[in-house]
Amino acid sequence: MELKPDFGFSSSNHSLMMLLLCSCLLMKRWLLIGFRRRALRTEDLFGTATGFEGRGAEDMGTPGSGRKRAPVKDRFSAEDEALSSIAREAEARLAAKRAARAEARDIRMRELERQQKELDEKCDKQFTEYSRPPSRCTTPALSAAALATLGGSSSRRGSGDTGSVVDPDASLTELRDIYDLKDQIQDVEGRYMQGLKELKESLSEVEEKYKKAMVSNAQLDNNKGNLLYQVDTLKDVIEEMEEQMAELHREVEERSKELERQKHMCTVLQHKQEELKEGVRQRDELIEKHGLVIIPEGTPNGDVSQEVIGGGITVVTQEAAQVLESAGEGPLDVRLRKLADEKDELLAQIRKLKTQLEEERQKSSKMESVFTDGERIENGTDLHLIELQRDANRQISEYKFKLSKAEQEMGTMEQNVNRLEGQVSRYKAAADNSEKIEDELKVEKRKLQRELRTALDKIEEMEMTNSHLVKRLEKMKANRNALLSQQ
Repeated sequence: MELKPDFGFSSSNHSLMMLLLCSCLLMKRWLLIGFRRRALRTEDLFGTATGFEGRGAEDMGTPGSGRKRAPVKDRFSAEDEALSSIAREAEARLAAKRAARAEARDIRMRELERQQKELDEKCDKQFTEYSRPPSRCTTPALSAAALATLGGSSSRRGSGDTGSVVDPDASLTELRDIYDLKDQIQDVEGRYMQGLKELKESLSEVEEKYKKAMVSNAQLDNNKGNLLYQVDTLKDVIEEMEEQMAELHREVEERSKELERQKHMCTVLQHKQEELKEGVRQRDELIEKHGLVIIPEGTPNGDVSQEVIGGGITVVTQEAAQVLESAGEGPLDVRLRKLADEKDELLAQIRKLKTQLEEERQKSSKMESVFTDGERIENGTDLHLIELQRDANRQISEYKFKLSKAEQEMGTMEQNVNRLEGQVSRYKAAADNSEKIEDELKVEKRKLQRELRTALDKIEEMEMTNSHLVKRLEKMKANRNALLSQQ
């Protein structure tokens, strides 16, 4: 009995296997396309993120970002040109970055297309490789089936009661091949599912990393914005400090010039003070050389040894000083007034004595006339007249002595008065001159002392201001160095 293989069973298994292979290849291709799209989407997202970061950096770099600084009116055109050139360079760098990013994206797209083409070609090759053996098996199977059908029909036509005989070895080999193909398909599906699972896990990890990167990027953008705002604020503070420093430098220069002028005035005043001291010393030497005495007008008790504190002074001789001391206590004007009053009293006494002398002369002349007439009278009868004559002669002699003494005293007093008047006139002129000189010296001294005090105060104030400015300058330099080190 002839065994014939079951060609219908083998053809159905082969078609099922081909369908499974085609579905696997299509699913793989679809997954590769989806993965490529996801990769492109993530790349586009990263590109947009970097673009946003670049645009943010550009916007942050522009003068409008952060807090707007107040415009300075006295800013130079050179600074504007420098800022515009910096802005142009930043725009050029940004455009170059964008062009490089676009070029990299194009290169990436071309590379992905090339990889996709290679994958498509590889899939086509694999499909052709998987499709060729069944075709080779089907053709002989079909030819064998055709031959079997032809032979079977002829045999049926020859003998109608003969049945179909199946070859068991061929059916076993075909079943073994089918099971092997199923095992291979299951292995492929398992590897495919494992790869898909790994791809999904890696994709979730990439998405998580992408989210974290976006969050960190946003945080970095916020930090960058805050830092740029702080930098702008510190730049404003530095500009204000520089303006204040320039103003303080200008004030220091003005104060230093004023200090130099005050020092020059102080030296001039010191020279004048030395000259005035030399003049006072020469005056004292001349007074001591001529034996004069300085009598201050403001002394309350007339003590010439008292130190001259204030008021005018008078230079007199020692004799005049003794006379003034004998005049009593008080200022010079009071003592001179006392001397003038004493002079007037003495003159009045002299006039009174002169009148008394004239009266006594008249009386004596009358008495002489009486005595000449009394010679004719008897001695016993005129004793009373003789006594009167004796008393009158005694009084006359006394008055003559007093008159001579008063005349002598009057002469001496007139001489003293004349001398004192001359001395007083001279001393008054000298006192007036000395008072004028003393007043001028006092005014000049007070002026010099006042100017010296003001100059010393200004010097002290300028030294304090200079030390304060030096401290502020050092502090500003330290802050500037700290800012530069932080940047």
